[in-house]
Parts: sequence; structure tokens; C-alpha cells
Amino acid sequence: MSKSYEIQGVIHSIGATTEYGNNGFTKREFVIKLTGEGENSAYPNHVALELIKDKCALMDAYNVGDEINVHFNFSGRLWSGNGKPERCFTSLQAWRIEAVDAGMKDQGPSYAHYDAADFNQSSGASYDDDVPF
Repeated sequence: MSKSYEIQGVIHSIGATTEYGNNGFTKREFVIKLTGEGENSAYPNHVALELIKDKCALMDAYNVGDEINVHFNFSGRLWSGNGKPERCFTSLQAWRIEAVDAGMKDQGPSYAHYDAADFNQSSGASYDDDVPF
């Protein structure tokens, strides 16, 4: 089993789903500009990824400019033919895409808008500032 990777970026372009051959194999390519930790915006990195088969529909929920997390695997194969030298083709095959802000929704409610005085008044309890240790 191959190792899975994750990157974060803003969608730069989304290609159309393309069918190859007579067996119904489909592929969809997209490009993101990396924005995750350690990225320097002065020197942007654009990365092309692909979705294959039933995963092509994952991009239907997103638009150019959306920030996403992409889970992907490396895929590679050797090819030689027609008397040409052997070549190695490498691709990044995405299998899961999430909106960056979607992860924030799962973290539960934010308590930033509460004042500490609200908690003390609502509980009705009095607290002694003298710590016993």
C-alpha cells in the first residue's frame, strides 16, 4: 500500500472530465497554488493533480479560487514504445478533497465571544481566590 499525502492550496484551474479508450476510463485534472504551512507567497508553487474514474465528480463542488485540502497518492509507471527510450510518468492522484473552512465547522462552538464575568455571574457560585496549594 502506498503512503498518502495532503496539501493545501487555492484552486487555480479545473479541467473537464475526459474519457480515454473504449473501456470508460475517465480522468480530470486540476491545478492548485499551494498555501499551506511553509509556503512562501513571493514564490508560489502550482501543482497539477488528477482525479480518476468515480473521483472525477469530487471537483463539481468547487470553483476556481476556493481553498482546499487535497489528499492524494503518488502514482508512476514506465513506458517504452515505438523504438523510443523508456520514460517514467508520475502523477498525483487525488482521492479526497475538503474545503479548508469545513474543518473549522467540526471543532465545535467558539467561546471567544463570551466574557469571563458572564460565567461567574451565571453560575451564582462564589469563588475564593485563595488557592490551597
